[in-house]
Amino acid sequence: MHVLVTGCAGFIGFHLSKRLLKEGYTVVGLDNMNHYYDATLKFDRLIQLTHQNFYFHNVSLEDKDRLKEIFDKYRPEIVINLAAQAGVRYSLENPEAYIDSNVVGFLNVLEECKRIKVRHLLYASTSSVYGANKKMPFSTHQSVDHPVSLYGATKKANELLAHAYSHLYHLPTTGLRFFTVYGPWGRPDMALFLFTKAILEGKPIKVFNDGKMKRDFTYIDDIVEGIVRLIHLKPVPDSNWDGDNPNPSTSHAPYKLYNIGNHNPVDLMDFIEVIEEKLGMKAKKEFLPLQQGDVPETFADIQDLIDDTGFYPKTSIKEGVGKFIDWYKDYYNIK
Repeated sequence: MHVLVTGCAGFIGFHLSKRLLKEGYTVVGLDNMNHYYDATLKFDRLIQLTHQNFYFHNVSLEDKDRLKEIFDKYRPEIVINLAAQAGVRYSLENPEAYIDSNVVGFLNVLEECKRIKVRHLLYASTSSVYGANKKMPFSTHQSVDHPVSLYGATKKANELLAHAYSHLYHLPTTGLRFFTVYGPWGRPDMALFLFTKAILEGKPIKVFNDGKMKRDFTYIDDIVEGIVRLIHLKPVPDSNWDGDNPNPSTSHAPYKLYNIGNHNPVDLMDFIEVIEEKLGMKAKKEFLPLQQGDVPETFADIQDLIDDTGFYPKTSIKEGVGKFIDWYKDYYNIK
């Protein structure tokens, strides 16, 4: 089976592609190798994906003609869209990049999936869509109409676009709201990477909201397991869906949303302590106010994921942080 993975040189796309190859899939990987962070890490991930059943193309989703050529050549049965301009804070500096990649690029993917009639489109959404919501845990059955970042707004737009295509063209689409993913080969702009690097270099770490934050940190292997279990679980129209009392998580169309999170929010200060313990070093902390676009807490309701796949993410922070730091020291040759 041919699976097309966009963003294959990114953090989640790399790990997913590696798992799919191990399970015998043919993987067509797309990535534009942009310089949002050091592209060396992306190239090194690609080296790890060297395999007779892996076909890589350096392409942006905004390039409609190239995208069409690739879809025509491989005719993938499954498409998993993980390519995106990520990061809440960067969306304040470069909003155009988010519209180009996350909206225009995703529309082009939808058009190709419609055109060749792919069996199932799965796509990355984010916990950031919950925005100003306060009710915990965050549930896909809640409305998410008040984004507090452009990044979150573009991902909500993805969900709306996917629903329109599911309704109009009967394209089965599954949206995956990821919660604070971390682990080996992770993104250098995320907290665990930034904290580890700063502590090892004796520099202060930036602790936002004066440390009064909670995150539903989710280990990368748990994210990948959730995706893999959903690949062949094509959404079907919900016969009980009621337009007078609409459930945002399902539809009269073949459309479904899932949270993939650890269902266990961790205090930011406790997270930092785990890093300090693993490194055997204390962090110098610079306490700062909550940044624009950020939220103080995330907490995933994953009951639908459990009910439909039987999978419950359960990697502990201590185990996951330990694996990341072991990788970091090995990758950067730190003794």
